[in-house]
Amino acid sequence: MITALPPPPAIEQPVSNQMSFGVVSGRAAAGTTRVIVRVGPRVVADKPLRQRLFQLRIQLPTGESTVQIVTVSAAGRRSSVTVPRVIGASPALPRPHPPRNDPLLSREIRRLTQSFAGTSAVYIENLATGAGASWNARATFPAASSLKLAIAVTALARTDGTPAAGSTLDRLLRQMLTFSDNAAANATERYFGGSTSGGSALVNSLMRSIGLVDTEMYGGYTLDSFGSPPRALAGPIPLRVDSQPSWGYGKKTSAYDLAALLRAVWLAGGGKGPLRTAEPGFSATDARYLLYLLAHVRDPGKLDREVGRIPGVRVLHKAGWINDARHDNGIVFWSGGAYVVSVMTYRAAGVGVSSDVLAGRVASAALRRFRG
Repeated sequence: MITALPPPPAIEQPVSNQMSFGVVSGRAAAGTTRVIVRVGPRVVADKPLRQRLFQLRIQLPTGESTVQIVTVSAAGRRSSVTVPRVIGASPALPRPHPPRNDPLLSREIRRLTQSFAGTSAVYIENLATGAGASWNARATFPAASSLKLAIAVTALARTDGTPAAGSTLDRLLRQMLTFSDNAAANATERYFGGSTSGGSALVNSLMRSIGLVDTEMYGGYTLDSFGSPPRALAGPIPLRVDSQPSWGYGKKTSAYDLAALLRAVWLAGGGKGPLRTAEPGFSATDARYLLYLLAHVRDPGKLDREVGRIPGVRVLHKAGWINDARHDNGIVFWSGGAYVVSVMTYRAAGVGVSSDVLAGRVASAALRRFRG
């Protein structure tokens, strides 16, 4: 007589098309005695199970992986669930840390920004310790496509459930973030706001709800444009205006606002931070889904210009640029940690590769410092 296989486990985490912080959780069938986790061909956990609910912590690679969860009954019968397309993050679950200035990194960042022939701004914060640095972090710049991240956060906060693969919102967000498509950005604003002006008002409201006041959305995107200090002291990371570019009016933001928004998304992925408090519609699964999309942005050569060549390092980001402004905002993570970094540049005569070079050097300096 052949014994039927036990039912497969019901898995809560990880989820396909999402970032994972190394949590494997779910519910096993009655009579299960062991749970085994494989990442690709490698067994990363093999634990006895004394109750049906389980939660394990594993180390995931920073690249995209397939995770298989196998449950074993007392009779040795096995059932499994395979979860493809999972991006691994740092092994520590996100939790807030008070920002504090790193004097050595601050001096290096000031040196790098002074080498740029125009106005620049930088904000960096280690997500595992709170250490960081800044320069001109509260100056406002033309935002360009960098605010598509804010549109995505608002869309997820105002819709029920995380978008299913292939759904209308999923397609719009992928086009808007992965390819920085302006038409998709406008359609996303209409999706949750009824119009681009209504959507922009909701974006501004969300930014204010989490304490970010340097940002104004100013309606949709035009379809013919491009898509996308004094001696450092111990204490909080400085938030000030050292050099405000004169550029008129329109979509605006600051290096601090961009970095703080992305930091809030990271924290929300662990169920913490200002977004989860102020915007309960933005769930932890929404955050992990959005981080997964940002890890697939097709816009290389900016923050990832140098660190992206290092094995085991991954950059998720959203850039923005117009003729006279060029920015990038992202999270750099490796097996030992992660940091958020935002670099903004402006030059009335036009910007170009030198802006990308600055972003790459800033991200590289931060990685060297945080890796010790």
